[in-house]
Amino acid sequence: MFQKKYVLLAAGGLIAAGLLAWAFAPRPVAVETAAVVTGRYEQSIEEDGRTRLKDRYTVSAPVASRVLRITLREGDRVREGDTVALLMPVMSSMVDDRSSREAAARYEAAKANVTRAGARVRRTEVAAEEAQLELHRTEKLTREGFLSGSRLDSARLALDAARRDVEAAQAERDGALHEQAQAAASLLPAGGTVQAGKPLTVRSPVAGVVLKVAQTSEGTVPAGTALLDVGDPARMEVIAELLTTDAVQAQPGRRAVIERWGGPVVEGRVRLVEPAAFTKVSALGIEEQRVKVVVDVASPPPSWQAMGDGYRVTLRVITQAVDQAVMVPVGALFPIGEGGTGVYRLQDGKAKLQPVELGGRNGSEAWVRSGLKAGDTVIVYPPPAVSDGKRVEARKP
Repeated sequence: MFQKKYVLLAAGGLIAAGLLAWAFAPRPVAVETAAVVTGRYEQSIEEDGRTRLKDRYTVSAPVASRVLRITLREGDRVREGDTVALLMPVMSSMVDDRSSREAAARYEAAKANVTRAGARVRRTEVAAEEAQLELHRTEKLTREGFLSGSRLDSARLALDAARRDVEAAQAERDGALHEQAQAAASLLPAGGTVQAGKPLTVRSPVAGVVLKVAQTSEGTVPAGTALLDVGDPARMEVIAELLTTDAVQAQPGRRAVIERWGGPVVEGRVRLVEPAAFTKVSALGIEEQRVKVVVDVASPPPSWQAMGDGYRVTLRVITQAVDQAVMVPVGALFPIGEGGTGVYRLQDGKAKLQPVELGGRNGSEAWVRSGLKAGDTVIVYPPPAVSDGKRVEARKP
């Protein structure tokens, strides 16, 4: 009985020692892990942009006129040469009492000028008849030898001058008649139903859709007033304002990706980097030098037919692309030594410090030139408790 008691005490002591050893033994650190993969690595410049039509046409009124109500609406399709607006002559302005009296006085003066011009025509016609009779008498006396030949020449010249006076007087009378008609027209009452003259037809310069109707209702417009905008939505481009330091890498011909516009990813190609930059103040109040970059949409229209003019998009200009690159999440990288980079590789349940050589990095992934291979497991965002050789365990998702 005594021996059994000592055996139980020894067993309890061993159990207590084991429990104490287990309680104070170091436990593995729970960490997040990720696999090293092989794929296509891309480094890009990302910036917000907006879409716009390559060719946008503003149809305007060529002359001051009264435009009839435009029945077209945004989204309506038009063909090249289709009628988009009808212009009518402008109605005459309203006339007050004073202006009416002045117009009546001008009309009476014009009538008097017509009477005076008619009297002058008759006077010159009488002078011409008199010169004609004088020429007949001079010719007869010259043939009989009573007058010299010089007198005959003078008579002929006098008749010619008299006829020219008749023509001048008739032209003056015609001018007076036109002035009278003009003065009479100013006395006509202004009316909104006057439709004198033919309507002027305004046609679409291209085939496309109506983007904006600036003048929907009937009204009088001056020359050059914009009536509507027309464009072809199948010819789309994207414009973005890049920092000048980034725009140096976004040279024409580089591949671009258009995304976050509400539809699938669309391929593009940089067409133009404008030669002049401009100053823009950021949301933080910092002055930045930016330049506009124009990207052509390269994907077929069915993939982006829902994209319209002026849509906000995210533009990524690809500056570096490598196929079959070894990639790790950027969260697994941390600095070591003097300018070096390392990761913790998971090996036999322990964290193994592994220096790596990087070829590049983007917002989510890094391209590893050496130090890792596809299939390795690395620790992502290693906590401070992790060190080289430390026991770790992968945290379950």
